[in-house]
Amino acid sequence: MNKKLIALAVAGACAAPTVMAQSANPVTLYGAMRMDLEWVEAKGTNGADDRVRLVDHPSLIGVRGTEDLGGGLKAFFQFETAFDSDDANGGATGFANRNSGVGLQGGFGSVMIGRWDTPMKMAIGATDLWGDVNKADYTAGTMDQGNFSRRNANLVQYWSPNWGGFQLKAMYQTDENKTATTDPKDLGASLVYSKGPLYIAYAYEQHDDQAGSTATAGAKEEGNVLGARFDMGNFRISGHYGEYKKHNSAKDKSYYIGGQYKMNKHEFLVTWQSSEQGAAECDVIGAGWRYRFSKRTHWQLSYVDVDNNSSGNCNFGAGGSVGGTGSNPTGFGVGVFHYF
Repeated sequence: MNKKLIALAVAGACAAPTVMAQSANPVTLYGAMRMDLEWVEAKGTNGADDRVRLVDHPSLIGVRGTEDLGGGLKAFFQFETAFDSDDANGGATGFANRNSGVGLQGGFGSVMIGRWDTPMKMAIGATDLWGDVNKADYTAGTMDQGNFSRRNANLVQYWSPNWGGFQLKAMYQTDENKTATTDPKDLGASLVYSKGPLYIAYAYEQHDDQAGSTATAGAKEEGNVLGARFDMGNFRISGHYGEYKKHNSAKDKSYYIGGQYKMNKHEFLVTWQSSEQGAAECDVIGAGWRYRFSKRTHWQLSYVDVDNNSSGNCNFGAGGSVGGTGSNPTGFGVGVFHYF
């Protein structure tokens, strides 16, 4: 009996420092459930019949935390996993498939390694009034239809301190997928000014030996985007302009502008996007209404209309496309979003 008591006492003593460390440096559990019930169709060439679908935008769960290392230095970590709450097996998308990494933070800024949104996605995504989670979001017609809105694996990122409203972010993607003929990797950086009602961002991103998501020897893609957002009381105006050069393709130019008005618990949104790449052109109009029950829960109605010419390939943003090149997708949705 005495031996058992001694063993329990030793185990308790060993466990105590861990408990104290977690209390001093708490770990936070967070997540979101974001679901839309949608009616969608695509008219014209390569169209698709109307249908009703349930779309996850996506739901996610994550854990993040910090540890004070002393001398102004902190360690931080995060792992975040997406799941499809309308899918029988949760989407089977893999563990920690969203922003997940570990790093150090101090007076020099932050250095992080892992899987994360690129500086371009973070900087320009802040100008998307739909928050990158709707049929009408900014990947429908801009950001090279999402090709320059990336979450990359094998990243090393540096985030500077805030210098009077300015912040620099830079990334390098390791070339561990290099072969005898291709060396695919991404490079990028952003510079953001955010102070008071004004937000201005510039971002650059380069994809080496890639054509879209396909490794291609000698291919190179470059994107330059300038975005801004301004708040005037209950009204917000937001927009960006981007140019994208791609291997053996015409330059893609895209435009985004939108407005949002808040009235008590109500929010009204209207956005317009346009893309021009050689003979291919499209316009995307989105409109919506949100009602915020609380800071954590809201529901929304949304509508999107995509108008392609015969060569245009714009489609829905988040939630999956309908139809193909030259078609004109439209969609209406009602959804509930909850954050915890």
